[in-house]
Amino acid sequence: MSDKARVLFFATLREKAGTNEISIEFQEGTRISEIKNLILEKFPALKQYVETMIVALNHEFAFDDDLVPNGAEIAMFPPVSGGETDTQSKPTIVAIVEHEININQLIEAITLPTTGASCVFTGTVREETRRGKLFHTEHLVYEAYPTMAEAKLTQIADEIRSRWGEIDGIALVQRIGVLMPGVVSVAVACSAAHRDMGIFDGAHFGIDRLKEIVPIWKKEVSLEGEEWIEGEYIPKPGE
Repeated sequence: MSDKARVLFFATLREKAGTNEISIEFQEGTRISEIKNLILEKFPALKQYVETMIVALNHEFAFDDDLVPNGAEIAMFPPVSGGETDTQSKPTIVAIVEHEININQLIEAITLPTTGASCVFTGTVREETRRGKLFHTEHLVYEAYPTMAEAKLTQIADEIRSRWGEIDGIALVQRIGVLMPGVVSVAVACSAAHRDMGIFDGAHFGIDRLKEIVPIWKKEVSLEGEEWIEGEYIPKPGE
């Protein structure tokens, strides 16, 4: 009897495949590299993306030699565009949302009686972008692989705490959907008792890391047309 897996496609790969997901059958002992070959046979239009295609297996990055278990969920996507848990001592907020990001609420959520400083980074949808020539953005469309994205946001929060142990609260929130110019698309915030306890470095690290490993993509829609804006970072084993 053949094993089965659910294969999900995101962003550019979804559009080229012409579907959100498929079910695929394979033999026991099959590896990711062989699954990729099966997918490329079924969707030849994806062959041009094989060198940069990223694969996740059950919400973790996967690599060619990884074995695929029966009933697996496999996700295929391009490099990223670059839940919520709360404890009394170390509040951590991670979320993929479709509503407006309320910065004041985020700061309140990571503020403790001992908090004396907080640092917030926000990313905003630009109306004008220059890539060789000037582009006027009508809107952006943000897409995410939500389950894996929230897991990776939690991983980033853990990484921040491992580097800057005096940080109290952390918030990492990404908005998805159709976003107009001037709208906040992402927020990363850190709080601590004092400003010299790593909050600036923690927020800086948080947004850089989010752009590397969190499966989120954006499509830029302008008068010139539509384009998925993809990064170049390829995850390494262990990330």
